[in-house]
Amino acid sequence: MTIYDARPVATRLSLDREGLALVEHHSAVRDFYDEDELRRVCYPEAERLVAEVTGASRVLVFDHTVRRRVWDGVDRAVGTPRQPVTAVHNDYTLNSGPQRVRDLMGEEAEELLRHRFEFVNLWRPIRGPLRDAPLAVCDATSVAFTDFVPSDLVYRDRTGEIYRVKYNANHRWFYVPEMRADEAILIKCYDSAPDKARFTAHSAFEGPTAPADVRPRESVELRTLVFHVS
Repeated sequence: MTIYDARPVATRLSLDREGLALVEHHSAVRDFYDEDELRRVCYPEAERLVAEVTGASRVLVFDHTVRRRVWDGVDRAVGTPRQPVTAVHNDYTLNSGPQRVRDLMGEEAEELLRHRFEFVNLWRPIRGPLRDAPLAVCDATSVAFTDFVPSDLVYRDRTGEIYRVKYNANHRWFYVPEMRADEAILIKCYDSAPDKARFTAHSAFEGPTAPADVRPRESVELRTLVFHVS
């Protein structure tokens, strides 16, 4: 598939239409590998940024993943950092989106489910410019719902459900070349509103223009739950 440079059209990309947005954002975090600092500093930053972009009444960061490429490393192997994901997917399905709200929000869940809610991921490089295993995101307007295939995601304590994605020549892919550490991509992974972008396929890919001595990718993604309660 052709993967287009998103920079020339970045100002026209919308979370509610294409399912992605590129934003400039400087983080005050000094060490993204410090779990305490990440939760204390990065979580509130992300909540404020996502609330500003979406107009939400409430945003909650509930999870994060730091990835550091290890050549020939196997994801989730003992002693190996989390690796870039190279399978095209979307993090939630029609079923697992509402269920995740119930998992996370307890007694509040049923009332919150009566209103619009979203899952939005914030993805950023830890070091830039990022040339290794950049993130590709598919324009949601180019993906048919029939392209999504529900797939179980089995954890030790629960089973989730994600969408894998079938090939379709109509898909229109974007990435941000040489992303800086003060840039972030927002990805719409679920929206309860049927007239908005609801699911956004994404995946890491091997950049064909990366130099042989490319610095291994280091990135962080934060998962946010976004509520629109008037």
